[in-house]
Amino acid sequence: MDRIFDLAIVGGGINGCGIARDAAGRGNSVFLCEMNDLASGTSSWSTKLVHGGLRYLEYYEFRLVREALIEREILWQIAPHIIRPLRFVLPHHAGLRPAWLLRLGLFLYDHIGGRHLLPPTRSVDLTQDAVGRPLIPNRYTRGFEYSDCFVDDARLVVLTARDAADRGADIRTRTRAVAIRQVEGIWQVDLENTVSGVRSSIRARVLVNAGGPWVEDVLARGVGVNARAKVRLVQGSHIVVRKLYAHDRAYIFQNADGRIIFVIPYQDDFTLIGTTDQDFDGDPANVKATAKEIEYLCASASEYLARPVKPEDVVWTYSGVRPLYDDGASEAKAATRDYVFELDLPGGAPLLSIYGGKITTYRRLAEEALERLDPYLRSAKAREGWTGKSPLPGGDMDVSAIPALTAELQRNYPFLDPIHAGRLAHAYGTRASRLLGDAKTSADLGPSFGATLTGREVKYLMASEWAFTADDIVWRRSKLGLRLSSAEIAAIDDWIAAEAGHSETPLREVGGRT
Repeated sequence: MDRIFDLAIVGGGINGCGIARDAAGRGNSVFLCEMNDLASGTSSWSTKLVHGGLRYLEYYEFRLVREALIEREILWQIAPHIIRPLRFVLPHHAGLRPAWLLRLGLFLYDHIGGRHLLPPTRSVDLTQDAVGRPLIPNRYTRGFEYSDCFVDDARLVVLTARDAADRGADIRTRTRAVAIRQVEGIWQVDLENTVSGVRSSIRARVLVNAGGPWVEDVLARGVGVNARAKVRLVQGSHIVVRKLYAHDRAYIFQNADGRIIFVIPYQDDFTLIGTTDQDFDGDPANVKATAKEIEYLCASASEYLARPVKPEDVVWTYSGVRPLYDDGASEAKAATRDYVFELDLPGGAPLLSIYGGKITTYRRLAEEALERLDPYLRSAKAREGWTGKSPLPGGDMDVSAIPALTAELQRNYPFLDPIHAGRLAHAYGTRASRLLGDAKTSADLGPSFGATLTGREVKYLMASEWAFTADDIVWRRSKLGLRLSSAEIAAIDDWIAAEAGHSETPLREVGGRT
């Protein structure tokens, strides 16, 4: 309690971690608490895209789309291991949006956002091109192919937090802010470790409420603010099925109800389909894909694909609640995806609450948040824009370097097979060698839990990336849960408990500093 942080952040999703990284890099002392695991809320349940949002042009969100398109290539360059280019095929549907409107939208998409590295839009003859083969024959004859990017969303959050911690931020997961109040113009946040039950307190000059779907819940913990802005909770669900086609392109399908869905190659052997848009009422922690949503996604994909998708084909579902700013839109699909700040000064100490936002624009959101808070921060090093130039951990390489890095890992660690080396390169980038260390044989990596996951990787994730349970490891730090049985996942938890029982060095490092 002797220390007073410049900035305290409640919420360990992409917005909270993005602000923590930027603020720490500008010389501020930063504290961040997250009641569960990093990215355990909305930030790990996205459609996994870094994109401009083609459909937002219909709602005249030109500034949002332009900002997102600019960010698309910036993020790709600072994290080329977890972000990769992806080409999208948009079949023309004669009964829906006219071809001229699609061409106009894609022309704007290509030209308003400073595209430099990604290839431009092209027209596609779906009767001749390989991308037409998975589609229903003779129903869709022409279309368009354009560029966006795919992202490992949960790893983006974790690596952003890792960089913040490397720059001095105190990141505490499984730590709930149970009460928030001001004492003599300073914020005091009372904390509870949700695993041990231990209570503590910290003090900070500035408070950021990045609670996501829980943004209003955080305000209810005694901060003394009656928020003017309101959050609109919108549920988005996704399904994963076995690989539907051989090529590497994704699809964007238009539906008769005006919504669109994406069909995306996923984790090599699977296909990801989503998302839905429906208002949500309840505890965001309990959100699940409904049978109606699963039916809707299957039917929407089957409207285009020659091979119908059925609910029994689904191998995994996930669902998240997007905390959108309530702009009064009549339909969830039309609610703005832009972010809104509310700055309050109850008792003189600043509180910034964040509504809305999307993964693609998190870095700009963080910059703008710190611009709003600049009069209240004591930072001596104003380094605006630095987060767009400095790579995230493991991302210090060219955007085309992943194959070379994979080959280098195999040369240095000949016992790695190509699949294992490739997965490590994509997940950890240039930091993969930190994880592998001085290993000379596969036995040096410890027990094998299946799907190339080893004891050494589990220890690395716990010491360096705040992983605490098997679920953190197989569903957020990776998606190996798609390949592991429930018994194999349980065995990871058993091993963690056994190691903790006879280890003199804690596997879980407090604060996550290395």
